[in-house]
Amino acid sequence: MPERTIVINRDIQSERRAAAEHRRQEFTRQKTFVVNLVSSPGAGKTTLLEATCRYWKDRWKIAVLVGDLATQRDADRLRPFVPVQQLTTGGACHLELSLVEKGLAKLPQEHFDFLFIENVGNLVCPASHDLAEHLRVVLLSTTEGDDKPGKYPKMFRTSEVMVITKMDLLPHVPFDVDRATVDSHLIRDSMEVITVCSLHDEGIHNWCQMLERRREQLFSEVDVPCST
Repeated sequence: MPERTIVINRDIQSERRAAAEHRRQEFTRQKTFVVNLVSSPGAGKTTLLEATCRYWKDRWKIAVLVGDLATQRDADRLRPFVPVQQLTTGGACHLELSLVEKGLAKLPQEHFDFLFIENVGNLVCPASHDLAEHLRVVLLSTTEGDDKPGKYPKMFRTSEVMVITKMDLLPHVPFDVDRATVDSHLIRDSMEVITVCSLHDEGIHNWCQMLERRREQLFSEVDVPCST
């Protein structure tokens, strides 16, 4: 059978970027600040969200979308604190905007001040997918090694904040905070670095203050009415 070339003439990546930007504008009009949490598996995304919910109890309205290949275990951990929807990819190594949209439709249809998207644990694939977030935060645990920014540059280049987690283990592992910070700044010189131990609520004040500051900066610039 002779080969046949079919010309599609569709820029799918451009369409995806446009869809993400449209959704981001919707979030902005609603004054919902969206944070995409990315990391390798086990870096502490869910534990950080638990600590965040405890710190912000009754202060902000929060919702969470949790991405995983299988199970609802992380969503179950967060459900006592905030409205949450599990996004199960069925094997895919990252979340896409279409799956986020489905999760949004299942959340209570009310105004949220913060929406956290806990991405699938992976330092490669999620870096290439815009989920309409306002802020991408990459977590790096002290148990992983301080060389990850240099080894996975795209993830750190596309993130604005690096949170170093599990600081309570620092005396027991070969991790150098300064080295990881310098490495991240070689990738993105404006990277903001925060250190936390979520289990003991250490550094959570600084983490939450950063989020509040960035939310205030964004919405003071756009100056839009809040939709409820």
